[in-house]
Amino acid sequence: MRNAFIETLITLAEKNPRLMLITADLGFRIFDDFIERFPEQFLNVGVAEQNMIGVGTGLAQEGWTVFAYSIGNFSTLRCLEQIRNDAAYHNVNLTVVASGGGMAYGTLGMSHHATEDLAILRALPGITVTAPCDVLETVQLTQALADRPGVGYLRLERSSSLKSDQPVHLGQPRRLREGNDLTLMATGGIVSEVMAAAEMMVNHGIEARVLSIHTVKPLNPSEIHAAIIETGGIVTVEEHTVMGGLGSTVMECFVEQGMTPGFFMRLGLPDRAVDQVGDQAWLRTHYGLDAVAIVQRTRQLFATKKTQHCGIQ
Repeated sequence: MRNAFIETLITLAEKNPRLMLITADLGFRIFDDFIERFPEQFLNVGVAEQNMIGVGTGLAQEGWTVFAYSIGNFSTLRCLEQIRNDAAYHNVNLTVVASGGGMAYGTLGMSHHATEDLAILRALPGITVTAPCDVLETVQLTQALADRPGVGYLRLERSSSLKSDQPVHLGQPRRLREGNDLTLMATGGIVSEVMAAAEMMVNHGIEARVLSIHTVKPLNPSEIHAAIIETGGIVTVEEHTVMGGLGSTVMECFVEQGMTPGFFMRLGLPDRAVDQVGDQAWLRTHYGLDAVAIVQRTRQLFATKKTQHCGIQ
């Protein structure tokens, strides 16, 4: 996804000489081509993420379209005050980019996890919050954020095995798989685990619809409402705390409309610190977010067909 992001940025910079890429001393190998071709449109502020957002805000106020890049939660939680008080308050054209969403940097421990970012950033006024699941979503969301006025957030992961060709529209979930028994909704790279889980469920007689919720805010609720009407229930999956993330967003969409799915469950990280260290695949298994665990936990719920508004397991 990172390569797709920078390749898209190069294409955009060719057409827009007022597009600026700022980094906090990271990403040089993948940025080499951009730096060589557009040296006046690149700035390294050093290991100073808070300053990166401040400088980016100033540039954006002078008419630049700015992408500010760092890893994990360094570009978000470390400089939350600057995102809130500088960029968002002034509604400038700045996109915060976090490479390594979720537990992608799992071997470096919880300091490098981005597992609360979606909840926190979607609470800030006016910010567009996105988490692509594959290369196509990365390309088209980068383009959309460059064109859309205001502050954006682009949560990237290191890689994705997904390949899809459905069009991507900001704010509109993508239906990656058809099914009427239940709907699996996910955001970001964990969608690959969800797609694998959906295929495994076929062996158990369950046809699951899969939605990629690549835009957490703003979110058009039409696909969520359709899932309630057309399928037996909803399970959300996120490599993120269950507190305030995708599951909470989806709940808001149907509760506010007075709608109730046949069953509803949020799968994500529990409300405690992610204190284990390991690679992303191991951590997903440990926390019950790999394809096998998604199948097991969903089948249990589907078998009982409990009518409930919310379940956290």
